Amino acid sequence: MEESKRNLLDEEAKASLDIWRYVFGFADIAAAKCAIDLKIPEAIENHPSSQPVTLTELSSAVSASPSHLRRIMRFLVHQGLFKEVPTKDGLATGYTNTPLSRLVSSPVNVSTPPPFDAVHGKDLWAFAQDNLCHSQLINEAMACDARRVVPRVAGACQGLFDGVATVVDVGGGTGETMGILVKEFPWIKGFNFDLPHVIEVAQVLDGVENVEGDMFDSIPASDAVIIKWVLHDWGDKDCIKILKNCKEAVLPNIGKVLIVECVIGEKKNTMIAEERDDKLEHVRLHLTW
Repeated sequence: MEESKRNLLDEEAKASLDIWRYVFGFADIAAAKCAIDLKIPEAIENHPSSQPVTLTELSSAVSASPSHLRRIMRFLVHQGLFKEVPTKDGLATGYTNTPLSRLVSSPVNVSTPPPFDAVHGKDLWAFAQDNLCHSQLINEAMACDARRVVPRVAGACQGLFDGVATVVDVGGGTGETMGILVKEFPWIKGFNFDLPHVIEVAQVLDGVENVEGDMFDSIPASDAVIIKWVLHDWGDKDCIKILKNCKEAVLPNIGKVLIVECVIGEKKNTMIAEERDDKLEHVRLHLTW
């Protein structure tokens, strides 16, 4: 009986990971497209030195932001498209090509601004504000994610909400995340915080108050702030501003800012497919087009 139950749990866990693998399946090809568009393999191959190409040298060669390029290269190294190795003096690390990266060398032109912006004349969020059907599509996608992720977060982080009376979900969409949290922790008063056009179609849920506003201006005061899958959409300066507003919203020393986000691990070695599929943590990077 115990073995049968364990097998069922293993199958359910694998199914959950398979879903995430399908959802994020675009990331591999999107990252490879970045390498092709920026001509990264050519820049490394044509570098005058026999040394691995440092991030500074590579960003200069392909005219890309070092901060953005570093994140792309970390993902591509993780996927085995490039190698990251120390320079001869051991004072820095640099990048070298692999047989795979040489195969994707291509004279494709760099496309800027992002295709979505170029086609619609505005970014994704401005477009969603003006097109309610598109906004609804985004909101439902985020709600689907919340239904899968938030119960697991709540189960693994029970102690985080001890002594917490009020929680604000920043960029909470239609309120799915906050609705799950107040059911799991019924002593919490929840606030679902998002832009006016999103709050206009938010769910009416017991224990949750929908509040409209802009996270770049201010965030409602509370004991804790949760921000799930928001920061990866913004650059460093915007993230700093958002996090500062989160900090100001909670009480000093005892307030909590809870971040649920995709990050990329530090492991540099290429993983075989079985290892990559084994854990959700190996799905690392969002690329917004």
